Amino acid sequence: MPKVSSVVVPYASYLRVYEPLAAFPEPERTHWARYARRSERPSYQDELRASLADLAPTPPIPVPVHESRDAFVVEADGVVCVCPWRTRLRGWQALGDLAEQLPAPVLDAVIPPVVRRQATADYEAWLARNPDARPWIRTATWHVPLNWFVLVADEERFYDTGYADAADESEPPGAAAPVLRYRTPMVQARRRVARGLKALRDAMDEGPLIDGLVDVGRWLEEFHPRSLVELDYGGLVHTLSRETLDEDHSAADVAAGIEALRDGDGVGASEAYARLVERWRAVRERQFSN
Repeated sequence: MPKVSSVVVPYASYLRVYEPLAAFPEPERTHWARYARRSERPSYQDELRASLADLAPTPPIPVPVHESRDAFVVEADGVVCVCPWRTRLRGWQALGDLAEQLPAPVLDAVIPPVVRRQATADYEAWLARNPDARPWIRTATWHVPLNWFVLVADEERFYDTGYADAADESEPPGAAAPVLRYRTPMVQARRRVARGLKALRDAMDEGPLIDGLVDVGRWLEEFHPRSLVELDYGGLVHTLSRETLDEDHSAADVAAGIEALRDGDGVGASEAYARLVERWRAVRERQFSN
């Protein structure tokens, strides 16, 4: 059953892959088939709250002791597709990234070196037994990486304010959480990566957008070709106004910028990039707000 909590964790966005049940070996396939029939399942907020709660004890638990058996589930054209949480694997990977994100004194205060060393040793031993492991979910904090938007199109954008059933949207009684996401077939996502990389490489030698797109493209190749790819703003919807969310068409801006590069229109590409940078700079600055 989903955990009930009023605490909203606002800062994470997600890139997810949902694979059809046929992509999973037994007995995992049977587990996910049964899981998908549940009437209620936990949300991304439940997962994130649980991860943060594990950091509260002394010493903290940066990585779950056991792998999660939860997942996100969608049905498309009659096919059930599953995105396993794999919280333990993602915890190890996130722990490895922390050294690049936090100053050493802060990192040592949050997660002591002895705890990190043990987690690293556990991960290395686990990876030796599971060399082909990969996560179905990528997470970003306080922004959506621009290379993610290359995978999707503006017409695949879904925005729900969460207030649709309220008579007065200024004061929605019991309104559901807002949602802003994109979903696209895996074949489309891979095609857009290839086209985007060609346009970028024809226009420039290197850059972070190219590097990020190469990385995400390699990740997508690990999954079943009939999978779905989902870009979800996640908790970011709780930090942004409805007007900001309604006007956010970042995938369209990325597509316009790439098309401008393909046409040799440097001015148009620069204008699209400037819109994106300004929009997401404003979002990232919110992490420093009181």
